[in-house]
Amino acid sequence: MKVTIVGPGTVGMVLAYTLMLRGAAREIVLVGANRTKAEGEAMDLMHAQAFLQVPVSVRAGDLADCAGSEVVAVCASVPTPEGLTSRNSLAEGNANLMREILPQIASCAPQTKLVMISNPVDVLTWQALEITGFPPERVMGTGTLVDSIRFREMLSALIGIHPDDLRAYILGEHGEHQFPAMSVAQAGGEKIDDTPERRALCDKAAHAGIDVFRKKRNTCYAIGQAAAYIIESILLDERRTVPMSVKIDGFLGVEGVCLSLPVVVGKNGVERVLHPDLNVIEAEQFRVAARAVREVIDAVC
Repeated sequence: MKVTIVGPGTVGMVLAYTLMLRGAAREIVLVGANRTKAEGEAMDLMHAQAFLQVPVSVRAGDLADCAGSEVVAVCASVPTPEGLTSRNSLAEGNANLMREILPQIASCAPQTKLVMISNPVDVLTWQALEITGFPPERVMGTGTLVDSIRFREMLSALIGIHPDDLRAYILGEHGEHQFPAMSVAQAGGEKIDDTPERRALCDKAAHAGIDVFRKKRNTCYAIGQAAAYIIESILLDERRTVPMSVKIDGFLGVEGVCLSLPVVVGKNGVERVLHPDLNVIEAEQFRVAARAVREVIDAVC
């Protein structure tokens, strides 16, 4: 199975390396503005083949090489400003970049599943739908998956239950307007009570990415692993449930935007969008997130 990664920077290379180690993809193509660097990255990964049980072909290419890809992952981005405080500061530059990239992907790989990773991911996932004309089930963004994983890790340390056993989602925008869906959070069928201490973890998770960026000038491992998790679920038809940015079609009165909801991911991409029974406050937070993302879409797309 073939995966093309557009934008083999730090995130793209963690994604490529993770997919290679897991062996779900048999062919990985790296497409970058700097072809020489992409070739070097591909060579470096190929030199690691001797340590793998399952061989994987890795090579550099261009956008035409998206043809035949089961999945195209888009990580390409304009340079991130040093004083980053919001992912929306990348919106205009990355929206312009996507206008160059996405039409070529749609032309060369009209049947692919498109996984958007570049930020602001909700805005760019909507733009990808508009530009490619792909059906909603084949266009998705990593959304709040990383935020949810960070939240579960913190919640796990607080309540003493393994994070894999926590069903606790961060929903809405991958950014300032995300929120914990505490009304439906549970572990082993038991409700996880909503307390100020636990809710504060959401704010900590929401700002974790920016905090990491300030310390090391990028974030790559968590988001790279998250993207690999989604892609592996597509390639192997695992039908995992993950919070991802998808087209919202009327849930809680919201339309014309992409936000994160729990999604069943399988061979067709988005197999099913789940609609949790949010309480009144959470429902309004979802609507607020929709208005915020729509405002950016209207400004740059």
